[in-house]
Amino acid sequence: MPTLPRSSESFIRLVQERLHRPSPATFTFNANGDLSLNSAVPFLLGTDSSGEPVLILNKRSQRVRQGGDLCCPGGGIAPLIDRPLARWINLPRMPLSRWPHGSWWRRHRKTDFPKLALLLAAALREGFEEMRLNPLGVRFLGPMPAQHLVMFKRAIYPMVGWVNHQKRFFPNWEVEKIVTIPVAAFFDVANYARYRISFKTGTPGAPDMPYREMPCFIHRHNGDNELLWGATYRITERFLKTIFGYVPPPMTSLPVIHRRLGRHYLEGGSPQ
Repeated sequence: MPTLPRSSESFIRLVQERLHRPSPATFTFNANGDLSLNSAVPFLLGTDSSGEPVLILNKRSQRVRQGGDLCCPGGGIAPLIDRPLARWINLPRMPLSRWPHGSWWRRHRKTDFPKLALLLAAALREGFEEMRLNPLGVRFLGPMPAQHLVMFKRAIYPMVGWVNHQKRFFPNWEVEKIVTIPVAAFFDVANYARYRISFKTGTPGAPDMPYREMPCFIHRHNGDNELLWGATYRITERFLKTIFGYVPPPMTSLPVIHRRLGRHYLEGGSPQ
């Protein structure tokens, strides 16, 4: 089991260093072209009341697609808003200008640095809109490679950030609640399972669509079980491997959790 650094500052330095250790992948999108298939999410870390590092996630409300899922805040790039914000966050004492690796990116990744700024601006804006995340209180730690969604044909770019002091968030209508998961819990194999999902077709008498299986993480808190799966699970898995060299147990060895998903899950809105 990996050992977590004892102090927040040591944890932050470790994350910053190891996110930058491999040569960061290039951003394949055109910053001046069609950005509709690209999204940015803040992968938020912080501490709980005991000072232990936690991952901060949203639980999606039933009024949006994939209601009930745990996810990072985030969404699509809004060029008219995010381009000015990208310049603002690069001003002195702003999140991007405080990033230790910013000078390296400006010098060695001249084409990608404006894209990075645009993605970080979109991620921070979405964080503010969904949960009133204070962008000035976020310490940028670095980007992670994009996750590509097959079902919704989008590329998600995670921007890792540390929430310095903010403990209270105010979710909007898209978010049911804020969920914090201790980073140490991800190193317990008992918290992993195999998620078996089948889809109802919505046609009377028609059989369910063939099921799919994928790994998931079970967050147990106050008698409730929250499941982390899909793209957010894969982002978290990539983070754990990059920073700590940790790989979750193989899916074939895990207990099975079964769930049937209907049309409302994919479309959102008020259930019929």
